[in-house]
Amino acid sequence: MNIVLLSGGSGKRLWPLSNDIRSKQFIKIFKAEDGSYESMVQRVYHQIKKADANATVTIATGKTQVSAIHNQLGEEVGISVEPCRRDTFPAIALATAYLTDIKGINPEESVVVCPVDPYVEDDYFDALKELAAQADKGEANLVLMGIEPTYPSEKYGYIIPESSGKTARVSTFKEKPTAAAAEEYIRQGALWNGGVFAYKLKYVLDKAHELIDFTDYQDLYAKYDTLTRISFDYAVVEKEDKIQVMRFAGQWKDLGTWNTLTEAMVENAVGDVMMNETCKNVHVVNELDVPILAMGLHDVVISASPEGILVSDKEQSSYIKPFVDKIDQQIMFAEKSWGSFRVLDVEDESLTIKVTLNAGHSMNYHSHKYRDEVWVVTSGEGRTVVDGMEQEVRVGDVVTIQAGCRHTIMAETELKLIEVQLGREISVHDKQKFPLE
Repeated sequence: MNIVLLSGGSGKRLWPLSNDIRSKQFIKIFKAEDGSYESMVQRVYHQIKKADANATVTIATGKTQVSAIHNQLGEEVGISVEPCRRDTFPAIALATAYLTDIKGINPEESVVVCPVDPYVEDDYFDALKELAAQADKGEANLVLMGIEPTYPSEKYGYIIPESSGKTARVSTFKEKPTAAAAEEYIRQGALWNGGVFAYKLKYVLDKAHELIDFTDYQDLYAKYDTLTRISFDYAVVEKEDKIQVMRFAGQWKDLGTWNTLTEAMVENAVGDVMMNETCKNVHVVNELDVPILAMGLHDVVISASPEGILVSDKEQSSYIKPFVDKIDQQIMFAEKSWGSFRVLDVEDESLTIKVTLNAGHSMNYHSHKYRDEVWVVTSGEGRTVVDGMEQEVRVGDVVTIQAGCRHTIMAETELKLIEVQLGREISVHDKQKFPLE
């Protein structure tokens, strides 16, 4: 089975755990079988591999999410990187070209496209296999998954099938309706449109060539920033006559807000949290190294991270985005391909961060033009290279790096250090990478 997972967005409705770099799908909030916590993208990836160990998984995403994906899923997962945001049709066209030109998959094979962040059980992935098998038959150019609606939601589009069978031709599509209209659609047998569909690779490649002048994946990637922003639904789905829909009646949740996310949490508290017995329907997620105590609260969500602290009535938590848009602050936590960093202190001419490198990983070999750095190793062992000079480092070692010096650090075990950046112009853009000889 070939699967493309669409991974985008900043997830501001889940602030303060999500931001422009760390989207909601990377928040580790779900209990895994071994007792550890995993994110939405990890959970979905593991579920796919459980359903089909040989599945080819490709994640279509922007540049800012690549490091987090490698950090959480490893280096083997395929990534179709969008140079910039251009909506779902260009993203899917690029991913389709990536599968055929880079991964060498036969254009006659089918692929399933779905969001990276649904909360589903294993039967969902069995249904994805059925969706791909139905696309293989060639009876339709597109095969959609229609979610059996559980209530007249205004958040989703609706698919109205021609018959009540498990697989049926699509009669029409309805955009996100009013609650009253949604009730009427459901009476007509309408299904939620969950953005899940399957097609033969050749079909979307042909559609892409009709709308975009390009030769292959590399050419499409090079001119990506010139492409028109357009959704896959508008560019392809609404103009296609040969469409089928397959019904899916299993659990399916869109965890886009704190209210819906807490419904899927197995535990009421994650992190250093205490609640007394008078708390009812309260969920707390604490990523800070200080305890949170909640007492006598009802229907409340509390979330604390280096980005900030949210205390909200659960119903009101769905409306936080306009307020978060007004918050102008730098990113305080981010995952990288080599580990993660957390900002500890910000001053006019200094920035202090805690860096964690995963065992066997290293930073890029790089330099900064406008700032000096001081590293203090607080845990683990590794090696540094500063202007070509290599040395071993362990707990208590201090490394001083002047502006212009090329430097990197390689972790032999998990390695933690405190990095102090010093200078009048401290910026994430002040970085030049070099090959390590």
